[in-house]
Parts: sequence; structure tokens; C-alpha cells
Amino acid sequence: MSKQRKQIVHPIPPTYDAESRVLILGSFPSVKSREMGYFYGHPQNRFWKVLAELFGERVPESAEERRAFLLRHHIAAWDVIASCSIEGSSDSSIRDMVPNDLAQVLAGSKVERIYCNGRTSYDLYRRYIEPATGIAAVCLPSTSPANAAWTLPRLVSAWEEIRE
Repeated sequence: MSKQRKQIVHPIPPTYDAESRVLILGSFPSVKSREMGYFYGHPQNRFWKVLAELFGERVPESAEERRAFLLRHHIAAWDVIASCSIEGSSDSSIRDMVPNDLAQVLAGSKVERIYCNGRTSYDLYRRYIEPATGIAAVCLPSTSPANAAWTLPRLVSAWEEIRE
């Protein structure tokens, strides 16, 4: 029997400031991220390892360190989905999706480029949000442990363009 699916409202506010130039969008926070209260909280997700490698820093551990890391590098972060029904952390189980409104992030920052962490966030962004923003996003390979075909070095290489 599968897990019960329930509607969940996104519990993590966007990270950005007036100097943010790049926006990275995921789909929806995993169970571990929701527990931690910050993006990419699952220990097997390679997001923080990739960014630490790209910027030559140690991997930030706490939510506060992670938020400071992003802002220090002028990166905004949020997710495409404001609320949805989901089983566990599985993107493939997402139903009843309501998109986030990116207007506050875009108006309160210098974001010029938008990157999506994986195909799900990219497809949902293109369908529901890009018509409102008019900004085309770039799909980067997912840092999720479910994307095991991508090694850490391959991910770092693919994600290099967020530094440009």
C-alpha cells in the first residue's frame, strides 16, 4: 500500500536579497528539507556539495550557514511549487500543484538568470511561471540522490554556468 498523499503548503520562504543575480529553483522541498527548515536538507542530495566545490568553500551545514552561503554568492533560491499533494519526497507523485509567484523575488533582487534543479522544476516552471516572468530558465541536472547516473564531478561541471 502506498503512502497517503496530502496537500502541503511550502514551508520555506525564498532566499534572496537586493544583490541576488541568479535564481535556482527546485520543485518542492523533500521531507528532510521540510524537517530542517531549509532547501536541500537530505544528506544524500548533492546540491550543497556542488555549490561548495564551485565556489571553493566548505559545505555549509546549518540552515543559517546555507542561507549566508547563497547570499554571499548572490544566489537566490526557492521552489516552483507553492503547494501540492505529494507522497514523501517523490516528484513523480506531485499532484494538485499550485505554482509560486516569483514577483517578489524578481522585484526585490537583480536576478537575470534562472536555473532549475532538475527536469521536474524546469517543466513546471516553463508551463506555469515562465509566461508570467518572461524569463527563460536553464535546466540543470538534478542534484537529487535519485539522479544517481550523474557523479559529483559531472554535476559540478554542468552547474559551472551558474558562476558566469
